[in-house]
Amino acid sequence: MLKSIMEWTWVLAIFGAAALIGNWFGMDVLPWQALPGMLVLIAVSLVGLMLEKALPFRMPAVGYIGVMAIIISLPWFPGSEYVVAWTSEIGILALATPILAYAGISVGSNWADFRKLGFRSFIVAIAVFLGTFLGSALIAEVILRWQGII
Repeated sequence: MLKSIMEWTWVLAIFGAAALIGNWFGMDVLPWQALPGMLVLIAVSLVGLMLEKALPFRMPAVGYIGVMAIIISLPWFPGSEYVVAWTSEIGILALATPILAYAGISVGSNWADFRKLGFRSFIVAIAVFLGTFLGSALIAEVILRWQGII
């Protein structure tokens, strides 16, 4: 398990560094200002990955990570005000961009496998993208009209 922990740490550190750079350019937050929040996110992710392997329950790591993140940000948890302040320096787009880039690269490297899925998977993907866009636009329209903004 020690080898896995070291690998996870390296991967999380690489994604964290990429997210800090993206945060710097996207949100104008200097990397050393967002570093404490990134270290908290990396630590929570690492502990969640370890819990998934160590505990006998059939729960994915993202479940442990989510529960831990919620608990350490609750007002009664010691130091939660620091956790919330540090992590609020990091934008969600700065976190999502490197992960989505990695996903795109992994799909691109398996293009032959992707082609095996056939034309129907392309139609499903287009339908999902279109439905997500139209659904988001509809929700925004309703909420903005309800608030009297438009």
